[in-house]
Amino acid sequence: MATRDMPKGLKPTIEFGPILIFFAAYYFGDLFVATGAIMITTLVALAIAYYYTRKLPAMPLVTAVVVTIFGGLTLYLNDETFIKMKPTIIYCIFTAILFGGLFLGKSFVRNLFDNFWNLDDAGWKKLTLRIAFFFLAMAIANEVIWRNVSTEMWVNIKVFGFTAASFIFFMAQVPLINRHSQDGESKTDP
Repeated sequence: MATRDMPKGLKPTIEFGPILIFFAAYYFGDLFVATGAIMITTLVALAIAYYYTRKLPAMPLVTAVVVTIFGGLTLYLNDETFIKMKPTIIYCIFTAILFGGLFLGKSFVRNLFDNFWNLDDAGWKKLTLRIAFFFLAMAIANEVIWRNVSTEMWVNIKVFGFTAASFIFFMAQVPLINRHSQDGESKTDP
């Protein structure tokens, strides 16, 4: 089957929709309502992405599996610990994949972003290493935060703090990307 053109604006909706629904469901319900909501919206977002691309993207697929398992445990056992551990598990999985790839001489970050940037090998290695350490730091931060603050504070930090930290981190990588660009501009520039 052929791929379909994804409507403009749908990709960010697929990526950020589940977390925004989680946040809204938490404030209009509770953590258990939010857990069910993120489970459903994550699977719907994955199905929509598949409908348009005819493939299951690796990172959203891993996220969907972990959300389903840990969300299911949260609801089944009526214990919010599992959904609070979910970000830690996802960050640790991504960290292990990136470090494992580097150990094997591969940059999985290159596989994800090669359509956007044309970096030299050193640039891909440095970027992969930085992202792996960032994910590790986020895993540690999530563990410290959920164990030491209220559920409401954890939800706010997860939705707003982690999103802001990710944005700042990736913006801070622009100088590295520019330094290691092989053609002086990204592939998406005209």
